[in-house]
Amino acid sequence: MFALLIFVCSSKEKPTLGGTRIKTRKRNIAAPLDPAAFADAVVQIYLDNAGDLELVAKTVESSDLNFSRYGDTFFEVVFTGGRTQPGTIKADEGERHPYSIIECEANREAILPSVIYVQKILRRKPFLIKNLENVMRRFLQSLELFEENERKKLAIFTALAFSQKLSGLPPEAVFQPLLKDNLVGKGLVLPFITDFFKEYLVDNSLEDLISILKRGKMEDNLMDFFPSAKRSAEGFSEHFTKAGLVPLVEYNEKKIFEAKLKDMKSALTTLIAEGSDISEVIEIVKQRVKDANLPDIEVVRILWDVLMDAVQWSGKNQQQNANSALRQVKTWAKLLNSFCTSGKLELELIYKVQMQCYEDAKLMKLFPEIVRSLYDQDVLAEDTILHWFRKGTNPKGRQTLVKSLEPFIKWLEEAEEEE
Repeated sequence: MFALLIFVCSSKEKPTLGGTRIKTRKRNIAAPLDPAAFADAVVQIYLDNAGDLELVAKTVESSDLNFSRYGDTFFEVVFTGGRTQPGTIKADEGERHPYSIIECEANREAILPSVIYVQKILRRKPFLIKNLENVMRRFLQSLELFEENERKKLAIFTALAFSQKLSGLPPEAVFQPLLKDNLVGKGLVLPFITDFFKEYLVDNSLEDLISILKRGKMEDNLMDFFPSAKRSAEGFSEHFTKAGLVPLVEYNEKKIFEAKLKDMKSALTTLIAEGSDISEVIEIVKQRVKDANLPDIEVVRILWDVLMDAVQWSGKNQQQNANSALRQVKTWAKLLNSFCTSGKLELELIYKVQMQCYEDAKLMKLFPEIVRSLYDQDVLAEDTILHWFRKGTNPKGRQTLVKSLEPFIKWLEEAEEEE
């Protein structure tokens, strides 16, 4: 027998499933997106205050405009006087004002008030910094769409923004967008960055500029601003010297020089570690010195540093340390001899030994033994050692080291008298 279950519903009731509630779906009603109306409102603020940026800032701060939604549009109005078409810098339909950064004179006196104005806005509305980044990134990636004079204004604004420490603007937001191949290749980036450097250095030091470049990950990549045909040390020096940025040229030359030294040291370290034939090492070092045009005095310093870095210092047994150092000197004496070719270079080698012993307490007592070994291997001449002993100019640890060398000096003088 089957049981028949009948559900009877009145006409006023709706059918339901047991234990289940029917939810009415609610529509999310959002305010319509209207950047055009927002842009017109901001433009009107400029017009109502006749471009007086102090009054404009006060009006903007007290307005109920939706800056969190239309932050990009706000900075488009600041830079160009009105809203721009999506993905371009072309003017869109709507009101415009004549007090924008692009419309003012291309000098700091005209542009600085706009920087201070933006700073005031950001202090009250710090969330807008991301919108400033967005707009600057878009404009900098579109430099070819600006006129030459307009690009200069953007460069001056950017330099003054960093000079005035515009709240939260990260250097990478400025430098990285400039590195688009087509912009660099067309020669648009180099004039921009040159104007930026010149303007920034009016109020700031080279060290400040280098700090910004470091934060923007550009300190070691300044050549990337140059078209490939001009990307050379000579091209760099010629361009920035002509632009009156000699300190930047000197800084870059120093960086290149340091890179050459580092490369030389790295190559020599590898050769020493691999136990390469000493004649082969000498030839390789000579060729690298020639190619990199390294000063002889720097080569001597590198040689000693690399040789001593390769020593396995025990740090415990003084005699073992002495044996290791002296064995290294004896093994590579021919290498040192090949580059200590004058009294001046020999004296520099003694100074290197002096500094190493001064900076590492466990080596202080090794100084006379190392000097004696260098003498025995014909790396250091007697006259050089006596000159250091009597007239050495480096004061660091000198008193102690001179005293420790006295027995050897006495021996040299007695041997000289006997001859």
